This record gives sequence, C-alpha cells and structure tokens, in this order.
Amino acid sequence: MNWQEYIVADEEVLSGKPTIKGTRLSVEFLLERLADGWTEQDLLDNYPRLTREALQAMFAFVHANVKDNLLLFPPHNLRRAS
Repeated sequence: MNWQEYIVADEEVLSGKPTIKGTRLSVEFLLERLADGWTEQDLLDNYPRLTREALQAMFAFVHANVKDNLLLFPPHNLRRAS
C-alpha cells in the first residue's frame, strides 16, 4: 500500500494536518472516530468521498510513523516493565 497516494498535507487545508486527498478529513479526525467506537463502515457511510483504499492508506500511514518512531509516548507516560 502506497499511502502517499491517499494522504496529503497542505498548509492551506486544516493547518497542514495529514488529510485524505481530496477531502478535509484529517487522519486525526478519522482515528478519533474509530477510537470512539465507529466502524470502518460507519465512516464510509457517513463520508461518501471516503474509500476503503483511503482508510487502508491511513492505517499504513500511521504504521509507518509508529515504525519510524515518529509517534511516541510522551516521556511521562513511559513505564518500566516489571
């Protein structure tokens, strides 16, 4: 999955937050909906310009950022394993 085909950041749109290309749907907003219990189908039903491929790209984007240590726990949230 080449997430770069679906995820863009433009300073003119949502202050440069990563968004789904061609929409004003930020990765942050979509992840928040999922964290609130929405399903992928809920997102697709409520946002007709959103596609399954775009959602897959969003997950690939997040994975790439976590894998490259670009998304980390704040230091005060780190705990040592006991």
